[in-house]
Amino acid sequence: MERNIRITVPPKGKYIIETIQRAGFEAYVVGGCVRDSILGREPQDWDITTSAGPGQVKALFPRTIDTGLQHGTVTVMQQGEGFEVTTYRIDGTYEDGRHPSQVTFTSDLREDLRRRDLTINAMAYNDTEGLVDLFGGMADLEAGVVRCVGNPRERFEEDALRILRAIRFSAQLGFCIEEGTAAAIRELAPTLSRISAERIQAELVKLLVSPRPEYLRIAYDMGVTKVFLPEFDKACETPQNHPHHCYSVGEHILKSLEHVEPDKVLRLTMLLHDIGKPAVLTVDGAGRSHFHGHAAVGAKMAGDILRRLKFDNDTIRMVCRLVQYHDYGNGQDIDIRLARRALHRIGEEAFPAIFAVKRADIYAQSEYMREEKLSRLAQWQSLYKEILEKKQCVSLKTLAVGGSDLLAVGWKPGKDLGEALQHLLELVLEEPERNTKEWLLAAAEEYRGESGK
Repeated sequence: MERNIRITVPPKGKYIIETIQRAGFEAYVVGGCVRDSILGREPQDWDITTSAGPGQVKALFPRTIDTGLQHGTVTVMQQGEGFEVTTYRIDGTYEDGRHPSQVTFTSDLREDLRRRDLTINAMAYNDTEGLVDLFGGMADLEAGVVRCVGNPRERFEEDALRILRAIRFSAQLGFCIEEGTAAAIRELAPTLSRISAERIQAELVKLLVSPRPEYLRIAYDMGVTKVFLPEFDKACETPQNHPHHCYSVGEHILKSLEHVEPDKVLRLTMLLHDIGKPAVLTVDGAGRSHFHGHAAVGAKMAGDILRRLKFDNDTIRMVCRLVQYHDYGNGQDIDIRLARRALHRIGEEAFPAIFAVKRADIYAQSEYMREEKLSRLAQWQSLYKEILEKKQCVSLKTLAVGGSDLLAVGWKPGKDLGEALQHLLELVLEEPERNTKEWLLAAAEEYRGESGK
C-alpha cells in the first residue's frame, strides 16, 4: 500500500465507499479510474470493488440496478449518476476464451486484482488505505510499460481480446509492451478469431482515435491485424514505386492517420482510403506502380470490412463515400462549376470532410509537388466557401421547384417526374442563377415537349 499517493474520488463515489466501510466491509475504486487519476487524466468511470456481496450492497442503498448479479455487479444510483459496485471475485476457467465458466465471490482483494488483465489496471484505492498496488502497476506507469498481471499467456488464454487491449493501451498512453507480454501476443494472436466482431470493433476504434493511431503497426508486426483485418496486411506488403509516394501502401495509411483529427469516421476513412490499391496494382515498363480505379474498389472493400466488423450503417455509408471520392478532382482544372458538381456528387454531408481526408493523404505522400497539391486543396476550400456564401443550389432539396410543383402543372407521379427534376438540377448546376421557380417550370415544360413525356 502506498499512502503518499492521493486520488480525488468524486463525492458520490466517496460516499458509496464510506457507506460500505461503515457496514464493516472493504471498498475501493479500482482499475482504469485509478490509472487515469495517477496519470493526471480525467477518468470516464469510477468503478468500485468491495468485499460485500451483491445482496449486501443492495441493502445499503435505496436505489440500485441489478447490472450483472451473476458477476457480482450492482449499479448504485446517486442523484441520477450510476456507479458500478462489484464484489471481489475469482474467475473460473475460460473455456471459450472469452468468458469464465463460473465466478466465485471472495473476501480477498488480492484474488480480485490478480484476475485483471494489465498491471496498470490492477490497482485499487481508498482514502483509508491509500493505493493498493500488489502487482507493480505504479512501477510500470512510471516506466511506461504495458505488462500483463502474472503470466501473460494465461491472461490472453482467458480472454483473447486482451491482446488487442494491450496494444490499444500502448497507443493511448504511448507505452511500450513488455517483452514477455509481446511474445505472448505473437503466439496467441490467432485466438482473436474467437472474439466477436463487436468487441474487436470497439477496441479498434479506441486505438484509431487514440493519440497514436500509427501504433496499429504494432498490431501488424505481432500478427494481430492478420486475424481481423488481413486487407491491411496486404497493404503493408504492397510497395508504391512512384514519385508521389515514399512509403508502402500500408505505411502510407499509417502516416495518413497521424495527419487527421481523432474523429472515428475520419480515422476509419484514412485506414481504408487506399485499401483497394493491392487489388488493382499494375507496374509499367519503367517499374512504376499504378493503382487505377483503386478508390472505387476500395469503397466496396471498405463496406465489406466495416460490415464484417459490425459497424453501424451511418458510419459505413459515410466512410465508403469518403473513400470513393478521396481522389476526386485531382489533376483537373478547378472552377466553381466543377466544385458545384463535386459537391452534388459527393454530397453536402460528406463534402466538408473531404478536405481533411485530402490533406492527410497529401502529408502522407512524398514531398513531390506537395505545395501544388496543398494549393489546389486551398482552391477547393475557397470555392466551397463561395458556393455556401452565395447559397447556390447543389441538390434537389434546394432546387426552387419540387415534385409537388410539377404535379400542380400536370405531371404524373412516377419515374418521368423524377427524371425531370434531375434534368432541372443539371441545368442549375451549370448556371445557378436559373434556380427560380418561374424559369424552372418553363424549362420543365420545354423538357416535357422535347422528350414526349
